[in-house]
Amino acid sequence: MTARDADARPGAASRVIVVLCPHFRPDSAPTGNVMSRLVDELARRGYQVHVVTALPWYRSHAIEPGWRGRLVRCQTTAWGSITRIHPFPGSDRRSLIRRAAGFCAFSALAALVGLRAGGWFRRVDAVIAMSPPLTMGLTGRIVAWSHRAPEIFNVQDVFPDAAVETGTITNRRVIRLARWLEVLSYRQADAVTVLSVDLAHNVCAKVGDARRANVHTIPNFVDTGVIVPRDRQTALRRELGIGDEPVVLYAGNIGFSQSLALLLGAAGSRPDVTFLINGGGSGRTDIEQMAAGLDNVRFGSYVPEDRLSELLATGDIHVVPLRAGLARVSMPSKTYSILAAGRPVLASIDPGTEVPNILAASGAGVAVEPDDQQAFDRALDSLLSDPHSTAAMGRAGRQWVEQAASPAAIAAAYARLVDDLAQRRNR
Repeated sequence: MTARDADARPGAASRVIVVLCPHFRPDSAPTGNVMSRLVDELARRGYQVHVVTALPWYRSHAIEPGWRGRLVRCQTTAWGSITRIHPFPGSDRRSLIRRAAGFCAFSALAALVGLRAGGWFRRVDAVIAMSPPLTMGLTGRIVAWSHRAPEIFNVQDVFPDAAVETGTITNRRVIRLARWLEVLSYRQADAVTVLSVDLAHNVCAKVGDARRANVHTIPNFVDTGVIVPRDRQTALRRELGIGDEPVVLYAGNIGFSQSLALLLGAAGSRPDVTFLINGGGSGRTDIEQMAAGLDNVRFGSYVPEDRLSELLATGDIHVVPLRAGLARVSMPSKTYSILAAGRPVLASIDPGTEVPNILAASGAGVAVEPDDQQAFDRALDSLLSDPHSTAAMGRAGRQWVEQAASPAAIAAAYARLVDDLAQRRNR
């Protein structure tokens, strides 16, 4: 099943869904924005939704002021409820052991809270659990069992594949344990949703032929009503001390999966172009140290959601860099937001995967081999030398994303999946 042929079905008003996710508004994580809008769309279709999520913590890797002091906070909404729990973030983003412990503690608490979501052991129609963290797969299974409901396991990134590819995890015992938990989570779920065909192939190879029908490709979406093309001379440019020169922008998580050294390599020989790296993450300190002495490289911090469209408009060319081998286990959903902003994309990513296919179908940019500095530089020079062509790419991307990745289309796919699972259970 794909998002493009999914429609909402009648009877949604009788459906009750429990959603388990690590981020939800007002948290600023991209996956939180996705799940928040999905819940809005499901509620608009008449579903009752009960969300179990973390207290806001993504921006600074610590619970934000105003939300501290309580382990659990509950809120009743017009469409259901939101229960926020402690994320156990810790202060060291680089410590895998500490992060794993935090994920496990959060998932365990989410399971306990999820038992009462919508009413203790009340029968619901579906439980949607989002990963990462991978531990949410079994959390979703426990909560689904308690509510006598099917589980939909929403996989944003295939773990541990990405961590193994980047060398973040090297201990063989840890890898074996993570792969066992991964396959178990897939096989225990009634449906697994992934963001691209590449991720679907990856998961299908692990679950076996008998469960291939349980794997569904439903991409993330972008709110084309909120993220719109804007003039390049933004207030953010002035705040960062950027003038009228071209801006090459990377906006998103700064971690081990992104080949941001490509931007620094290009910046060294292009002093008339500003390279803006906007975001945070475990790799930011290293990138800042590597950029020392490059006066045309700027760093920005996360912006509030109401300035996202402005941030994206600040860049004349957006970069989507992913290390070799990762495009089949991770889908950079920021691509949709860039297209919605009407900006061209330069992707350094595995050929034949989702992002290059989107760029080819939409005409919204150029894709080159990953980690290839010369190919990256040639493509960048081509884009910089022809502003009229790059502007046309931006317009083409906007037109494509309006049709292919709207919130309504993606929510309809989930609505159909929930209804299909509920009807299958009733039969």
